[in-house]
Formats: sequence, C-alpha cells, structure tokens
Amino acid sequence: MKKSIVLAGLLMGVSSVVAATNFEQIDTYTIKASQDYLSGIPAKNANGTVNAIIEIPTGTNEKWEVSKRDSSVINWEFKNGQPRIVHYMGYPGNYGAIPSTALPKELGGDGDPLDVIVLGSAMERGSVAPVRVIGGLKMLDGGEQDDKLIAVPVVEQSPFKDIDSVEDLQKQYPGVVEIVKIWFANYKGPKGEMEIQGVMSGQEANKVLEQAISQFKG
Repeated sequence: MKKSIVLAGLLMGVSSVVAATNFEQIDTYTIKASQDYLSGIPAKNANGTVNAIIEIPTGTNEKWEVSKRDSSVINWEFKNGQPRIVHYMGYPGNYGAIPSTALPKELGGDGDPLDVIVLGSAMERGSVAPVRVIGGLKMLDGGEQDDKLIAVPVVEQSPFKDIDSVEDLQKQYPGVVEIVKIWFANYKGPKGEMEIQGVMSGQEANKVLEQAISQFKG
C-alpha cells in the first residue's frame, strides 16, 4: 500500500515539510519510495527544521538502512545470509539518516549520510520526520569516527517538542542522555568495539550538520 511521506507531518500540524513523496512496502525486506531518499529530499526545511529518514522505529530491533545501491530503497540488512537483528534492547529512539548530507573522514565522518536518533514514540519506517537537532554523541565504532546526532520531533504530540538543547533535555528528562549513551556503547555486545567519547552540544552538532550539507555532492 502506497503512503505519502509528507502525510504524517500534515496530519500533525507541520506544513511544507518536504516535497510529497510516496513510498510502499514491496516485500518483507524492502521499502521503495517514488524518489531518491538521499538526494531527492533536502536536509533542512524553509522553517529551519531538519528532515530525518526513519529507518528503525523506537523499540524495534530489525536493522534497516537506506540502500547504498539504490537510495530510493530502504532494505532490511542481511548478514551471513540472514536478516540482521540487533541482539539487545530495542532502539531507544527512532534511528535513521539525514538526507542530502555526507561527512567525509577528513572531517570526522565516514562518508555516509549523517546518522540521527530521534527521541520519542515510534514513527513509521520509511517516513520522513521534521525534527530539531539538539546535540549528538561523539563515537568510535571499531576505531573509526561514527558520530550520531540527537534530535527531537517538532510535532505537538511529542513531550520533547520544546527541548532546544542537551542541557534542556538533561534538566527536564533526567537520564535520557545516559540511556542513549549506554545503549550505543553496548548494543553490539562486549566485543562490539563501541566507544562513547562525549556528548556534543547543540551548537557543535549543528556545525557538523552544516559541514555535512556543504559536503554533499548529490
């Protein structure tokens, strides 16, 4: 069944989120959009919000990702011939990527679109959510830089909608930042080689975002 990426935002009172794009679940392992997720959608909207492609909804363990071969597709990843499942507690937020971004290794990235975790209730896989970037995690994955931005939804239904910074989050919702840090440090297991180096402020995270937007080749 086809669905509009923009529909959820309109229903929740967020207008002019992204250009209307339809997507549908082709089979158990594949979601297909009518346009490219990464180059067909802007990183930021006219109202200053940031777009987040939702690959993995809050609380789930299936490892989905925008395909590197066809970025109009989100695939359930396979590893050793089996669909990949994270053997840990479900993701502590909606995990995904920011379109129209790429941060090369020389600037502290991995060359891929920026990763983002959007706090709050589960959002539909394949949808694109308008969010506010409030900070991030400085991380190493197997010795390579693999930072994650932290964002909050801007819709009225979200308890995090008025959070503007990591400091605000820590004051109003104590423990949330620690939960996210602990999850990413441990979700690959004791031999996962994940290292949390620190927490980025909103200013630092948005600087990373602007660099990644400027480096995107499209």
